[in-house]
Amino acid sequence: MGVNTGNEIKKKKIAVLGATGYTGMELIRLLANHPGVEITFVSSESHAGAELSEVLPQFYGINNMKFSSLEIEAIPSEVEFVFCALPHGRSMEVVPALLNQKKRIIDLSADFRLKDSSLYPKWYERNHLHPELLLQAVYGLSEIYRQEVRETDLLANPGCFPTATILALAPLLTENLVDLKSIIVDAKSGVSGGGRSPKQAFHFSECSDSFKAYRVANHQHTPEIEQELNFLQAGKLLPHQENRPGSGNATITFTPHLLPMNRGILATSYLSLRQDISEHELISCYQSFYQEEFFVNVLNFSTLPETRWVRGTNFCHLGLRLDKRNGRVIVISAIDNLGKGAAGQAIQNMNIMSGWAEETGLNSAAVVP
Repeated sequence: MGVNTGNEIKKKKIAVLGATGYTGMELIRLLANHPGVEITFVSSESHAGAELSEVLPQFYGINNMKFSSLEIEAIPSEVEFVFCALPHGRSMEVVPALLNQKKRIIDLSADFRLKDSSLYPKWYERNHLHPELLLQAVYGLSEIYRQEVRETDLLANPGCFPTATILALAPLLTENLVDLKSIIVDAKSGVSGGGRSPKQAFHFSECSDSFKAYRVANHQHTPEIEQELNFLQAGKLLPHQENRPGSGNATITFTPHLLPMNRGILATSYLSLRQDISEHELISCYQSFYQEEFFVNVLNFSTLPETRWVRGTNFCHLGLRLDKRNGRVIVISAIDNLGKGAAGQAIQNMNIMSGWAEETGLNSAAVVP
């Protein structure tokens, strides 16, 4: 069901918490052109009281509302959706109070993505404050969990690397075509993936004219990817089942790299096939799996994904090749880490939760060049 654009529409009221980070900024940019919403509350601890356009000049003439401090009771009662673009660990502190106020929450941190609370101390160096909410939260990979997304009040928006990887591998795992112990994911991200807070590794002089791997063998997105690949392989797509943690045996070798560009992810995955299958059959498998999906495009045989074709969009481009000599399939995926990897997917999920067409406010093409 599409969104009416006439004056008769009653727009949903929206709050964005953590609005001055890259993800919060992208949310505001995309929501400004959404016909069904009105942003009525934005929070920033460091800029409370200042006008949004003074802190973020790209919004001059578009949005002149003032930042508020993050006080749950200050969020207007008419706000229906709250986007939490807060640092990891902060969302779990405020989500219970938001649920008590009957808000529908889309959390863009990692705080509710993992179903097994014991993984948080290992991968995020903190205990989870509300493990009872982990099975309640729906993992918001729109193309896989659409029905669950529609019904939830607590949505855990996926990470950028997991989105690129899971969409790339989902057809292979659901059809049981690959060796689950053979998965290697080599992924590259623009520097905005590291967040807006100053860090030496992301300074211009540190990353320009260079290319490097980081967090090798211990990146925090590893258990998130493995969790969802195992669920796909086991064919258990309902996130509320009691037996979901440990339901499969897929493991990955995941290595992220930092590219000297602002935004974009290109992930190249290598998997050993369990049976003989042609390249055309593999492409047909992908085309069939995603034939109804607006935002996932399986490219034709002669084309491979590039980050510039999805920059600023909510699209994911997929391409694949078969290495017959080694019996491996190579899958390449490209997304914008701030779009489909964060804010764009969050709005896609909001559209699903609202009963609107998923592409509402999101169907623009990439800016090229």
